[in-house]
Amino acid sequence: MLDLNVDMKKAVLNEQAQAVLKIGAQESQCVYRLPSILQQFQKAHPQVKIIFKPVNTTEIAKDLLQLGKLDIAFITDAYKETPMLHRERLIREQIVIVSASTNSNVDREVFSVQQLSNETMLLPESGCSYRNQLEVQLQQKGALPIQMIEFASIEAIKQCVMVGLGITFLPKMVVEKELENNRLKELTTSMNLADIFTDIAWHKDKHIFPYLADFIEIAIKMYKKF
Repeated sequence: MLDLNVDMKKAVLNEQAQAVLKIGAQESQCVYRLPSILQQFQKAHPQVKIIFKPVNTTEIAKDLLQLGKLDIAFITDAYKETPMLHRERLIREQIVIVSASTNSNVDREVFSVQQLSNETMLLPESGCSYRNQLEVQLQQKGALPIQMIEFASIEAIKQCVMVGLGITFLPKMVVEKELENNRLKELTTSMNLADIFTDIAWHKDKHIFPYLADFIEIAIKMYKKF
């Protein structure tokens, strides 16, 4: 029995040594939410190799999960039906419009869609869920900003907004520190936008290895603290 116990432990360690956990997530989740989750997971499963892939939309996540190129994905989007995926709701994301704290052009009680036509908008890459919502609103109202500048990095967007290059539209978690220290200010808007949620998702036929089950459990617990 003792020999069998040793063999079982070796087998588990060998499985984890060969294990690769492929995770898809948006940059905002990777930077602001996942580090604490990964830290806790790595303590429990140090042999598991972790690979990140950028996932900006539900469609990309669904395709990569179905192809087996991802084991799990964090999807930040308005809710969409995804029959092939199992999804667990993690958190509702608050999306805010922010400008430099020194921008006197936006000192008004309510910032309307029409007033965006007088501004330069700094936005994440095309396909981002909350950018898509904003563009639909702008098209419906016929209120196009003076200029729309696209960035691959959320951090680059924040830095450019803080120096007064334009305004932006981001999850509040991304700009909380800058709002607290008055480097950015939040603009109240009359836009009617659908709720954005972050879900954790995997293919409904995916074999859930013990380490993957642990990762899911850790993620769900940690998101309740955010």
